[in-house]
Amino acid sequence: MQLRSAALTDIGRIRRQNEDRLMCDEALGLYGVADGVGGLPGGAEAAQCAVDQVHKLIRNSSNPPDLELITLETNHAVSQLGFRMSPHFGIGSTLTFGLFREGKVRLAHVGDSRCYVLKHGGELESLTMDHSVENEARARRAKGELIWVNEQHRNALTRCIGQSTPLEVDLSTRPLEIGERYLFCSDGVTRMIREEELAEHISRSDQPSDILQEIIDLANTRGGLDNATCVLVFVDHLP
Repeated sequence: MQLRSAALTDIGRIRRQNEDRLMCDEALGLYGVADGVGGLPGGAEAAQCAVDQVHKLIRNSSNPPDLELITLETNHAVSQLGFRMSPHFGIGSTLTFGLFREGKVRLAHVGDSRCYVLKHGGELESLTMDHSVENEARARRAKGELIWVNEQHRNALTRCIGQSTPLEVDLSTRPLEIGERYLFCSDGVTRMIREEELAEHISRSDQPSDILQEIIDLANTRGGLDNATCVLVFVDHLP
């Protein structure tokens, strides 16, 4: 299997610190992003701990790695760090990553970072769902429950890495197809750029690094209100 990839992160125009972290390891076939949770202390430390743990556990795991167990162990490590750094509030991070091996990608997802796939016809599909108050309320309404959401809190996270309560991890697997392009990104990208625009940029060039620079530049041109991080993976060849 032949993959081409690029990764780029930027502090943006407003934040004083970049609390995003990324994974782009072609040897392991490991790609993803982590975004320190705003409103809590230690966002950068939480995100760094998350990506460090995932890297270590993937390297040392059997084949195939258990992505749910790896994510839960990562959650525990970040939670323990939070007890030391911020015993009253804890620390937190999103975590969205994929393992590309044996002609398929396996995804693990917690929070509101995202993974997209650009298909052959130029259609961009989100492979993750944000774990937000708004989305949880929508799901509960679909079951017939009456739920009211405060507009100010609709984007607040309902799950994150570092939480002390039991964590539910979204897991999925899909076969890879030649020509597909996978984008992992933080909400500093998705809150500034519409999905239709992302699709246009991802399909525009054959150089993943050029595409990412265009995306980050666009987010910053529109205000750069948050850190912006992207990892892009091209599927060029399969066994």
